[in-house]
Amino acid sequence: MDGGFFSGQLLIAMPGISDPRFERALILICAHDDQHAMGLALNSPADGLTVPDLLEKLEIVSTIELPPDLVLIGGPVERERGFVLHTTDYQGEFSLEVSDGVALSATREVLEAMASHNGAPSKSVLALGYAGWGAGQLENEIKENVWLTCEPDDELIFGGDYETKWSRALAKLGVDPQRLGTVAGRA
Repeated sequence: MDGGFFSGQLLIAMPGISDPRFERALILICAHDDQHAMGLALNSPADGLTVPDLLEKLEIVSTIELPPDLVLIGGPVERERGFVLHTTDYQGEFSLEVSDGVALSATREVLEAMASHNGAPSKSVLALGYAGWGAGQLENEIKENVWLTCEPDDELIFGGDYETKWSRALAKLGVDPQRLGTVAGRA
């Protein structure tokens, strides 16, 4: 946590979260300052929508065989807007460094790079929409035990086993999901 902010950290939704859109969510915080926070859910694939399908719909011609990676639902805000989390071996003019080795881009250029041999990131994930918080909102939710935080790793960010990402993030903290209660308390 840099200066009290959570950029580059993973948020793990606690059981009993009051917003069903975030039940068992695993979110990478991409930007966080005293005015706002923004992150992308890493474990919520869009039903049947693959990266090659989306690129085709956007009329981006692929010069390589793309794997049928699923597009993720990054969050409930601006779901028509695309974001790419990628390794920093690709750096676009408007890429934002999220953490060591991971950046965020939201331009057509990163999609074109993903569809070619020239300059494509070695790892990437495409998400539609994002999760957002206003000033102090995320900090308050963490204080109220809505979220746990942990360090990300490549498999949690870029891996495709979406069903187990939440429990694997908890395991990084030594937490057994079966032992978590749905009611937060204070000691």
